Amino acid sequence: MNALYRMPAEWEEHEGTLISWPVKASMVWEENYEEVCRGYSEVILAIAKFEPVYVLVDDKTQAIAKMYCDSEQVYWLNIAHDDAWIRDNGPTYVWDLRSKTLMGISWLFNAWGEKYPNFELDNAVAQTVNEALGYQGFDVEIVLEGGSIHVDGEGTLLTTKECLLNPNRNPHLNQDDLKNILAKYLGIEHIIWLDQGLYGDETDGHIDNIACFAKEQTILIQTCSNPDDPNYSISKKAMATLNGSVDAKNRPLACIEIEGPPARFYHGKRLTLSYLNYYLVNGGVILPIFGEDAKAYDEKAINTLAQIYPDREIVTIDGMALIKEGGNVHCITQQIPKEVKNNA
Repeated sequence: MNALYRMPAEWEEHEGTLISWPVKASMVWEENYEEVCRGYSEVILAIAKFEPVYVLVDDKTQAIAKMYCDSEQVYWLNIAHDDAWIRDNGPTYVWDLRSKTLMGISWLFNAWGEKYPNFELDNAVAQTVNEALGYQGFDVEIVLEGGSIHVDGEGTLLTTKECLLNPNRNPHLNQDDLKNILAKYLGIEHIIWLDQGLYGDETDGHIDNIACFAKEQTILIQTCSNPDDPNYSISKKAMATLNGSVDAKNRPLACIEIEGPPARFYHGKRLTLSYLNYYLVNGGVILPIFGEDAKAYDEKAINTLAQIYPDREIVTIDGMALIKEGGNVHCITQQIPKEVKNNA
C-alpha cells in the first residue's frame, strides 16, 4: 500500500504546541484547581521559551489563563472544551504526501471509553482547532487518543493492546482492521504491540506512560525493579517484546530503560507517575519530576535524557501538580509540525 500521509516524529521541528486550559467543572478534584492552573502555566511558560504555544480558553477562563501565563509566545484560541487533555482529543497532524501540506486528523473521542460524561465539546475540538489555525482537516471515524500511539516518523508505531483493542473504544474492529487504518492515515508499515501500559492507568494503558520512541531506532521504556509492584511484571513482559524488535525498515531497535519512581497514592488511588510523559520542543525537553522520595530517580531520569538529547536543554517541571488529575506533560500537549520543503 502506497502511503498517502505521514505522521512526523515528535522530535521533528515544530511550528508550535497546542494546550487546552483546565476546566474546573470537569476536574476529578475541583479543590485542586489553583494547583492545576499553576502546573499548566509552568508547562506553558517552559515551552514558550522554545516555540509558540496556542492555548485553548473560553470566555470564562481566558482572564484566568492570562493572569497565570501571559507571554509574547503564548497565543489564545477561544474554543470551548470540556477537558484539558488535548493530546487525546486534539488533532493529529500528518503530511499529505500528494499536496505536501500539513493536515489535521479528527478522530472520534469518547472520554477514554466513556469513563466521563459530557465529552461532546472535546469531540469537536480537533476540527475547530484546524479551522482556527487555518489547517485543512479530515475525519477518521474510529475512537483513538493521541496518547495511545507513538511513532518514529519512518513507518513504525508503538502502542498497547490494552488500549487500542479495548472493547470500550472500537469493538467492531480487530487488530488487523486497526493496523490497516493506521497504515492508511499515518503512513505506518509496522506496529509494535505491547500487551499493557502502566498499572492503574485509567486511560487503559496509554503508550506514552510506559514506552516511547526517543529518536530514530531508539525506544525508551519505564521499568520497575520492585517485584512486589505490579509494574514489575508488566515492564518485564514489555521488555521481552521490545528486545530484538525492529522498525519498519527492519533495523534493530535499541531499548533504553528508565527506572520509574516509587509508588504514590492520592485519595487511596495509585497515581500513574511516568518520566516518559515528557514532551520534546524545538531545542528542549520538558520533563516531569516528582521530588521527595523520588529525587534519586528524578536525577537518573534527567541524566538519561541528557545523554539521549545532548543538543537539547532539559527543563524540569513539577509533575505532581498535574498527575493527581490523571496525566502529565505529554498528555496536555500536542505538537504542530513545522512545514519544511521536500517533506515526504
